[in-house]
Amino acid sequence: MPLIKDGAFADDPFVTVADDATLPDGAAIVSFPRFQKERDALLARNAPLGIQLKAPGNPELLGEDVPRFSVIVLEFPVFRDGRAFSWARMLRQRLNFTGEIRATGHFLYDQIAYMRRVGFDAWTVPEGFPLKQFHRALGEITNVYQPSSDGRKTIRQLRNGL
Repeated sequence: MPLIKDGAFADDPFVTVADDATLPDGAAIVSFPRFQKERDALLARNAPLGIQLKAPGNPELLGEDVPRFSVIVLEFPVFRDGRAFSWARMLRQRLNFTGEIRATGHFLYDQIAYMRRVGFDAWTVPEGFPLKQFHRALGEITNVYQPSSDGRKTIRQLRNGL
């Protein structure tokens, strides 16, 4: 699936590796269960490491290992399952994760701007997804009601001149 990063289609340097597959020499994304089983060996590799969290995984389960990941992939199993929104914000604000947070799975066009607000900065999208549509989605929200990790002023703050 194509990857959108920094507002453009990008080559993905990471290989998503199945739990029973051999790791590549380079950058790899593994599942949380595989990471739990092979933690020491995976962290000892001299290559970028990513992890994919599926429902009901929680970033807090990664503990002190969070900064060791180059990318954390959060899966939307169905568009109406919004846990990944909370996880992205948790990663950015509570766990101080500065790496890439990637969305994958079943999300909708009108969720993309909200994803960006809570900390997502990369998206795997279906084949044929127009980049123009992605940019249009990011511009759908002009004013916001809730504070988030993007630091935008809320409508209340704007009204009060803050």
